[in-house]
Amino acid sequence: CLAMQGDDKAMETLLELERNPRPWRKGLYVDPSSYAQIGGWTFNKEGQRIQLNFDTCYPMVKGTAGEKSPVRIGRAREDTCPHCGGRMVDMLVLDGRDERLRFLGLDGILTAACCPSCVGFLKGPALNRFSLDGGVEILSSELFDGAEKADCYVRPEDYKALTENPFVLGRAPVPLFYGCASEDVNTVGGFGNWVQDAEYTACPHCGKPMKYLAQIQWDTVFDCAEGTLYIEFCPDCQIVSMQHQQT
Repeated sequence: CLAMQGDDKAMETLLELERNPRPWRKGLYVDPSSYAQIGGWTFNKEGQRIQLNFDTCYPMVKGTAGEKSPVRIGRAREDTCPHCGGRMVDMLVLDGRDERLRFLGLDGILTAACCPSCVGFLKGPALNRFSLDGGVEILSSELFDGAEKADCYVRPEDYKALTENPFVLGRAPVPLFYGCASEDVNTVGGFGNWVQDAEYTACPHCGKPMKYLAQIQWDTVFDCAEGTLYIEFCPDCQIVSMQHQQT
């Protein structure tokens, strides 16, 4: 409740509980600063508030043939995954110069690329560095079980469906929690549905928590897929995080 309230009094209370833990703290799984993340914010050791979500949300909707969009889900890439050998995919390509996306503060293109088969089997999130001219540098990753190789579960017809999906950016914003109560809505900004718990990646370069950017429901872009891909980014270091959750 304090996290969703999110005002100065809530911040003051959670900061006090973190700095001076009560006896019942031993029964909690995480610190109060982690609970604050449910409300789209947190704070550091110095007591400075850190905003984790944007105050605007746009849906991805099914467009018409040939319709242009500043956001694209699933663009084919030529490189292959070092773990499974499957094709890498630009899961999200977003042009922040579009008027609808000005709230993101991106004066250029953000690209989030990963292996759609292995992203749910990694030790931590999939990461890449992006440049505003559209460039991408895939950062190294490890499989969660320490194995060197994995099977590729994405079939050729799945890659085709994923990279030819009809989604475009909606013309008008929607409520901030539009994507929270549904497992079939793709959104940019606002809040995610967090199938398990809210999980904000610490930037591997600066250590600050990343900002939540978008969610993609796998079963909306190809058949027989489960779960949600959550995309976050560090505006300062231009690094993207992609992580998978499912029931």
